[in-house]
Amino acid sequence: MEYELNASMLREYAPKLKAGDRVVLSGTVYTSRDAAHKRIVNSLENGEETPYDLKDAVIYYAGPTPAPEGLAVGSCGPTTSSRMDVFAPMLLDEGVVAMIGKGERSDDVCNAIVRNKAVYLCAIGGAGALASKCITSCRVIAYDDLGCESVKELTFADFPLTVAVDCSGGNIFKR
Repeated sequence: MEYELNASMLREYAPKLKAGDRVVLSGTVYTSRDAAHKRIVNSLENGEETPYDLKDAVIYYAGPTPAPEGLAVGSCGPTTSSRMDVFAPMLLDEGVVAMIGKGERSDDVCNAIVRNKAVYLCAIGGAGALASKCITSCRVIAYDDLGCESVKELTFADFPLTVAVDCSGGNIFKR
């Protein structure tokens, strides 16, 4: 199946999505990679505010390059998701509804996806320049010192994705 969804609809639609489905996603998404994840988890552990509300948030594992003229971002392809696996269960338990990246996830992450009725979406690796054309705005919101790995708020417009792990335990990597 194929779904055209806004990021704000993912909590409602997650139970309907099945591994292998296509999702064309629009709306607000936040970038976070390794160093940002570590800081966000430290903030949670210390009772501090996080850079964005984790409830129903969508995280894109990406570090956009600077924008050329006429685009909101430069290359903005997914990074390997397994690098965030140590942090993902806690963020899912805090309310994150979806993660976007590439590659397999650990059993702990897959269990947290099921437990929290969330979803893991895969973007096409190696196509960062094409992906950038589906991003209409980009704004640094935290950890500017991390450069391209700072936390950014992106606006997606018809960003093509595949459901990799669904909230029923379906997993395209384990077929």
